[in-house]
Amino acid sequence: MEWNLESILFYVLLIDAIGANILAWSGGQRWWQRNMNFIARYMPLARGWTVYYLILVIIMGAMLVRLNALIVPF
Repeated sequence: MEWNLESILFYVLLIDAIGANILAWSGGQRWWQRNMNFIARYMPLARGWTVYYLILVIIMGAMLVRLNALIVPF
């Protein structure tokens, strides 16, 4: 199985979007603001935006599947 750049970028973004949603919905906002203060000032964790981000990543994955460009590891 040969990985392509599109697949690697999709899975990195998918992991990031899932992690952002976990932090936003599980009370990780306090941790984010306390430990990542400099970044949190400019990029706050908002539930709506993290869900929107996850939906956009899933749409991107669906488009890659339709183009047969996504390598599925399972």
